[in-house]
Amino acid sequence: MYTKQHTIQKAVTVSGVGIHTGATASMTFMPAEPDHGYKFQRTDLPNQPIVEADVDNVVDISRGTTIEQDGARVNTVEHVLAALVGLEIDNVLIQIDGPEPPIMDGSSIMFVEALKEAGLEEQPALRKFFEVPNSVFYQDKDRKVEIAALPLDDYRLTVMVDYNSPVLGSQHALLSNISDFETEIASSRTFCFLHEVQALRKLGLIQGGNFNNAIVVVDQLISEQELDELADVFDLPKVEVKEEGILNNVELRHNNEPARHKLLDMVGDLALVGRPIKAQILAARPGHAANVEFARKLKKLMLKTDKDSNVPAYDPKQEPIMDINELNQLLPHAYPFLLVDKITELTPNYVIGVKNVTVNEPFFPGHFPGNPVMPGVLQIEAMAQTGGILVLKNMEEPKNYWTYFVAVDDCKFRKMVVPGDTLVLKCELIMPIRRGIAKMKGQAYVAGQLVCEATMTASLVKKDQ
Repeated sequence: MYTKQHTIQKAVTVSGVGIHTGATASMTFMPAEPDHGYKFQRTDLPNQPIVEADVDNVVDISRGTTIEQDGARVNTVEHVLAALVGLEIDNVLIQIDGPEPPIMDGSSIMFVEALKEAGLEEQPALRKFFEVPNSVFYQDKDRKVEIAALPLDDYRLTVMVDYNSPVLGSQHALLSNISDFETEIASSRTFCFLHEVQALRKLGLIQGGNFNNAIVVVDQLISEQELDELADVFDLPKVEVKEEGILNNVELRHNNEPARHKLLDMVGDLALVGRPIKAQILAARPGHAANVEFARKLKKLMLKTDKDSNVPAYDPKQEPIMDINELNQLLPHAYPFLLVDKITELTPNYVIGVKNVTVNEPFFPGHFPGNPVMPGVLQIEAMAQTGGILVLKNMEEPKNYWTYFVAVDDCKFRKMVVPGDTLVLKCELIMPIRRGIAKMKGQAYVAGQLVCEATMTASLVKKDQ
């Protein structure tokens, strides 16, 4: 799994009819900043409102997952979201000029192909995984649905379906690695039973459904007259039934294509948790209603365990965004006053830097000799230099500016920093930079524990002034 966040390199558009509304729409995937997540934008509505792909915004699960925010609705989002999760894309704005994404061929593969055509772009921010800390269970006894999430340092899904049908019996599908989504799952199409078709039509659904974007399973005897009526419904000259029980000679792409599509739906629905998941998911007879309820349960747990989410993760094996040589070129500091060794994350709103504290620091011989402790003012300076990188990188020509820190407020020192410690420094803008003034919250951690924090204000001054 990717450790860095990803977006796409350029915009890409797909067009087609929505399976339930029957409305034609064009949908454009747009690159987005780190931590943006998945958001839909209804460009056909006044003020072009945004609908966040969040389980709290789910308003309908009638044969698909529908989200709504501030009066703007987007139907049947699961296939689009599954494609994004399957390619490990984290940040995209999805502009759509209609109420429902195009169904395309009934799977996610055409979205995958379009996104790959746009190209993936790594971003200078770590992915914020939700690592399921303990076993989570969901059960719907009436529908005989059972879903479990087990702790795992990966994302793995197993789905079992059983429709008590001679045509479509028990099936299971497995996604052992998210990188296999494109080849193993993405092309699996949506399906329904023949006896459901007329009922769904009466409910105003599957108005855009046809044999090019769905599999219809024939689980009952059907007369020639009924076949002729179906031909009229789908505006076809003739409808036939194959021996396998699939309407109109549609060839399956996999022997267990229905089970694979149920897994595809689950990947898309669980994207509504809001963060990439690390867990083993086991599901028996899932559907959109159960998927959404399980996503709610996971999100609730995620928020409950998020109290320590502000602690920045640090992996020494991770390649830095900026190394010491790049820092030397940007920061106006040198030995013995350069107090940042590398930058591991950098977005327009926050930065994370690292300072390895060794016994060879020039200040230790004179500061508590025999009991070396890093001076608190130098911890603040290390945070300030890290914040300086954030501020300068927000400027078009950062080398043309000096960054002067003009205020430090609410400073607290919570734990001593000693030789051998690794300071992980996080600075986050409190408000947008205006008129050359930047205000940020700085925090320093050692082994996940907060050791120092302060609110800092900086002034940007052009070097020729």
